[in-house]
Amino acid sequence: MISEKERFLASVMRVVDGFVLVLAFGLAYFIDEYIRAFFGLGEKAFAIAPDWQGLYYFTTRNIGLLAAFVFSWLFLLSLQGFYINFRTRHPREILFTLLRTTVLATLATSAIVFLFKWELTSRLFVGMCSVVAMALLAGEKWLAARILDSIHRKGYNQVNLLIVGTGKRAREFIRVVKQNAHWGLRIVGLIDDEHGMFGKEVEGFRVLGRIQDIPFILQRKVIDRVIFVVPRLWLHRIDEAIMACESLGISTAISLDLYNLNIAKVRQTNFSGFPLLEFETFQAKQWQLFIKRAFDIVFSATLLVLLSPLMLIVAILIKLTSPGPVLFKQKRCGLNGRKFTLYKFRSMVPGAEMKKKQLERMNEMDGPVFKMKRDPRVTPVGRILRKFSIDELPQLFNVLKGDMSIVGPRPALPVEVELYEVWQRRRLSLKPGLTCIWQVSGRNKVPFHRWMEMDLEYIDNWSLWLDFKILVKTFFVVLTGYGAA
Repeated sequence: MISEKERFLASVMRVVDGFVLVLAFGLAYFIDEYIRAFFGLGEKAFAIAPDWQGLYYFTTRNIGLLAAFVFSWLFLLSLQGFYINFRTRHPREILFTLLRTTVLATLATSAIVFLFKWELTSRLFVGMCSVVAMALLAGEKWLAARILDSIHRKGYNQVNLLIVGTGKRAREFIRVVKQNAHWGLRIVGLIDDEHGMFGKEVEGFRVLGRIQDIPFILQRKVIDRVIFVVPRLWLHRIDEAIMACESLGISTAISLDLYNLNIAKVRQTNFSGFPLLEFETFQAKQWQLFIKRAFDIVFSATLLVLLSPLMLIVAILIKLTSPGPVLFKQKRCGLNGRKFTLYKFRSMVPGAEMKKKQLERMNEMDGPVFKMKRDPRVTPVGRILRKFSIDELPQLFNVLKGDMSIVGPRPALPVEVELYEVWQRRRLSLKPGLTCIWQVSGRNKVPFHRWMEMDLEYIDNWSLWLDFKILVKTFFVVLTGYGAA
């Protein structure tokens, strides 16, 4: 309903933000010059004078820096979905996104400067540009929100709605519209198919008639859009009303109360001409998944190259200190239960799996998993490998193959999955990973049920930013061996 307006507004905002960022670049030039003069710092390259002529000369000599700065900001804001549903965002969320982008854009611009070897570029100036940009963009967003709110509250650019339905879900819809007057939506009246509802008020709006009266009402009132918020049992009743709206050129939208789902989200797709409603529990856009997979490939390949000397030394130590193969291979459950072979450096004595039965009564974890702090099957070298997660380095090959991701729920054994409760199996709806929230939250110190809850929290709140935070925490956990058995 408001998505078309939001998309247009997003395009306009990107253009406006581009101009604001260019303005920030110029303003940062003068602020930087003032700070240098006040604190007696050295002059920056190409800054001939703190005036407009100086700014012009500086900009012409740093046009690449300006382009990198503007591109980094606009790309990172779009990447975080900043322009999606902007009108419904809380001011705190907008400010937090701008703060986060300030840090990321500074790093991105600095990386471009390093990549192109712009050695005369001032680091102070790059940081000043981002700080000024954040302040100007925050002010611009506040001003834009106030202007749009004022326009809609004065009755300009409003969309008149006719709401069909007065049930619980329809009432919730009406309340949302009322609470967000700045969206520019105005409810003209309601439709209910019950005889006794005509003339009554629901949530402050009058019932104008029944479904069969919709064509008559559309010709006598100014209606821009008809919204059907009805139960699925009404589907056969609204056919003629939708056709009447089509004949009169009135847009329609249907919110069907099909199922009361707590987790899955609904989206409409098209399969070779067949319209489909999809219910998905894991929400991610294709470009986000593409970036996640691209990062997995680049990151795992880079680590395999950089850590190859260490992995060679570990392989030699394992071979010299314990009989048996260097690598331990085991079947694990991947995405939606797919079986794959997981690779690890062998950290236990040969035949360890056969001896597991004898030790099950000493299991220190609840649930269907087995963990022991002083497992007698672990070799001396293996104990060190496990403490610092070195034994898991071969799993980088699993990531490279696509069986796993860098960040994701840890892959479970098939026998463990068979003992899962129904709600726990949802952790298989995402590709398993080398590290996840459980890994950075104590690992073996965390009870099994809480471990499962953490994985589901990760799935429900997934974002590229969350993956980044978990990855940073993982480095600390690996270096300290925190929570390892």
